[in-house]
Amino acid sequence: MSEQSIDTRVRVQGEPVDSYPETAPEAARGKVLRITVVGDDVLHRRNRDVDPAQFGTPELAALIDDMFRTMYVAEGVGLAGNQVGEDLRIFVYDCPDDDGVRHVGHVINPVLDERDPDQTPLVVENEGCLSVPGPHAELPRAEHAVVRGFDKDGRPLVVEGTGYFARCLQHETDHTYGRLYIDRLAARARKKVLKQMNEMANDVFARREANAAQLTDSSS
Repeated sequence: MSEQSIDTRVRVQGEPVDSYPETAPEAARGKVLRITVVGDDVLHRRNRDVDPAQFGTPELAALIDDMFRTMYVAEGVGLAGNQVGEDLRIFVYDCPDDDGVRHVGHVINPVLDERDPDQTPLVVENEGCLSVPGPHAELPRAEHAVVRGFDKDGRPLVVEGTGYFARCLQHETDHTYGRLYIDRLAARARKKVLKQMNEMANDVFARREANAAQLTDSSS
């Protein structure tokens, strides 16, 4: 596992670092979990806040480890708790912004700052989801986003992003409230995406299985 050292080109938990591995260290400790898909109940309801009593526990740390490993196997840039079947408001991410800065971390009980339409325009870009395997669709999102929450030890944190990373923060926070990106589409576009998903899902699942096997072989 090589490391990069590019000044402030990597931000972990919202803070710049001098160097960072190609994959988050959590992934090496985690295991691959099943990713839920459209129709699984846990995806379609507001999830429970993580109780303060859970902060700092091995169980919460292990869940974050598993989520990172699962996200990488699925070739994603973000993954929420309900996407691995956990009824908890939490997500992990490893996502670049449009300036090439890599952002890595996790957020517990995320709250998205309200958008000021006079200051933050909406940008229409393609968006996909690991729980809607395969297709993408154009969707407007705010160009800039700020998410507030906590880390696994209960420390408050603020994560800010622009461009693609802002889209990731909004997408993952949506998940914790039981909203998929397809829920924001018009009815015809949503129907098209679901049809494409049915056609593409098996190939996506096969690629994930191959990635999981390769990751297991490389770490053994």
